[in-house]
Amino acid sequence: MSPFHQVLANNAVANIVNYTVWFALTFWVFLETRSVFATGMIAGVFLVLTAAFAIWFGSLVDHHRKKQVMLGSSLASLTFYAVSLAVLLVTPASQFRDVSGPMLWVLIGVVMLGVIAGNIRSIALPTLVTALVPEDRRDKANGLVGMVTGIGFLTTSVISGLLVAWTGMTGTLVFALGLTLAVGLHLWLMKLDEPTPVHDDGEKPRAKIDLPGTLKVIGAVPGLFALILFATFNNFLGGVFMALLDAYALSLMSVQTWGVMLAVVSTGFILSGLVVSRYGLGRNPLRTLMLVNLVAWISAALFTVQPWIWLLAIGCFVWFFISPVAEAAEHTTLQKVVPFERQGRVFGFAQSVEQAASPVTAFLIGPLTQFVVTPFMTDGTGAELIGGWFGTGQARAIALVFVVAGLIGVLLTVLAFNSRYYRQLSASYVAARGDEPESPPA
Repeated sequence: MSPFHQVLANNAVANIVNYTVWFALTFWVFLETRSVFATGMIAGVFLVLTAAFAIWFGSLVDHHRKKQVMLGSSLASLTFYAVSLAVLLVTPASQFRDVSGPMLWVLIGVVMLGVIAGNIRSIALPTLVTALVPEDRRDKANGLVGMVTGIGFLTTSVISGLLVAWTGMTGTLVFALGLTLAVGLHLWLMKLDEPTPVHDDGEKPRAKIDLPGTLKVIGAVPGLFALILFATFNNFLGGVFMALLDAYALSLMSVQTWGVMLAVVSTGFILSGLVVSRYGLGRNPLRTLMLVNLVAWISAALFTVQPWIWLLAIGCFVWFFISPVAEAAEHTTLQKVVPFERQGRVFGFAQSVEQAASPVTAFLIGPLTQFVVTPFMTDGTGAELIGGWFGTGQARAIALVFVVAGLIGVLLTVLAFNSRYYRQLSASYVAARGDEPESPPA
């Protein structure tokens, strides 16, 4: 097995462990407290901590060997999970049933720090693709990364549900400790021929947040800021799915049916990764990114136009299929136009900014849908104008929000596709490859 495939497998297991702990914590807290507020706070804590730590993690990745920071990630997760298990064992179980009790939130905080420590790997992995995979095969390698992510998505919810059902949070943390230790030992024994970190202006390795240096790196590549902002705005719109998809689906079917459908359409993640790993992303991954985004937003604008289950299934499958392609295209572009020794900071900054976008929309879109769009589509102007063919009521109000978000996404993608920033970044990518520039889009 090649070093890249060994790292990919190691990361796959680590990610499954960390996300299993996150999912299991959410399930367990709800079963203990029956509080939607508590489970919502867990998701919020995860997203906030991801955004807060990503830039620092990027600096760590740039200023140290990737194997070293990934080992540090495993050690940090192992430590936090061990502390969490100790807290769980010495605290009376009744204290974890009280949402206002401090011990519940102490446990949640320590567990989530263990999960977040694993995010260093998601920043280090694309830089290792640059270091370990020849340039002409990096797009396919990024496709494999997307496929592994999809496999993790499918398996995590099943594993976490079984662990909580059979062993509670205690068994989950024992499971996490055992596999995290195994992953760390496997990585420690692995031989990686990676470049020695090169520091700007002779600087020494450091662990501080290097935001000015990160902004300087991104600003040095024409159009790179625009790419990150484009992905961020996509995530703003993606927050609509985070907030409303479950509610819309459950207006059409039972929770059991929706769970089965979600598992089936999630195979789009795996199929997408297989396609990219086999065929690549084309001569210009940035162009591919724009095209798949256009398809995704057209699908988002159409999959709720009528309350049909099969239409919902197709729309979700398209969304899941395209997400890994878009991520692979973004990573492949960044890997080519950003120097290797600076990629960690750029990937960390992108993760920080992009991850911060979805929860903002998710928190805003719920009240907006409930108090503005629902009346509009129940007995308001919207019901009068389009209710005859589109439908009325709360479910159709949610559907209308999806349609509007999809149309905004289409407009944004068309504008980005025809912008000078697209042409600048495409030119940077083509220049790095030494190819002739492609014709700009019409």
